Amino acid sequence: MKITSLTAFTTFILLITGCATNSLKSQRATLVKDKDRNAYALRVMLDNRQWMTQNLNIDIPGSYCYQDKKLNCDHYGRLYTWESAKKGCEMLGDGWQLPTNEEWERMAGFYGGVRKDSIHDGKAAYAALLYGGDSGFNIVFGGNREVAGSYARLDAHGFYWTATEWDTDNAWLYNFGKGGKMLNRHNDGEKAGAHSVRCIRRSFSK
Repeated sequence: MKITSLTAFTTFILLITGCATNSLKSQRATLVKDKDRNAYALRVMLDNRQWMTQNLNIDIPGSYCYQDKKLNCDHYGRLYTWESAKKGCEMLGDGWQLPTNEEWERMAGFYGGVRKDSIHDGKAAYAALLYGGDSGFNIVFGGNREVAGSYARLDAHGFYWTATEWDTDNAWLYNFGKGGKMLNRHNDGEKAGAHSVRCIRRSFSK
């Protein structure tokens, strides 16, 4: 009986250890590199999708450094038109895409949700997903480039494209607003304007 009990206990410990190890592996950050040799940290978020935890910075047509200064690209990543955002994510390799509105919404929902879906007015998700927040997602406020070519809102707003169109000229984007300390979303992101990008890999090996 003692041997049987010891064997059962040992098996239980091994199972618990294995589960903990697998859980740790699924959350452990890994890296992906682009053609410019930029390396991006990755994380499996609570939606069970692998997301970049840094802004895309691959130099392709339709992408810009804020105020055309490389230092801003180094810190905030590049700003992309909607079409270039989709292309930039796809260039990372198999399985990489610009996330849809639904994917952004679902991921944010695990951390409190966007403003209209949240009892906290989007403040809980803002705090969790912000740089240094407990999610590890590390959002930064990269501002935007207007259609006419001017730049605005650096260190005040982080606007992030989705792959979901609203109409011919506009697409959904997510807005982290520093002033209101909330996460919101809008369907009037002009495709010819330029915003920050996070990419998602839907299928991957844990």
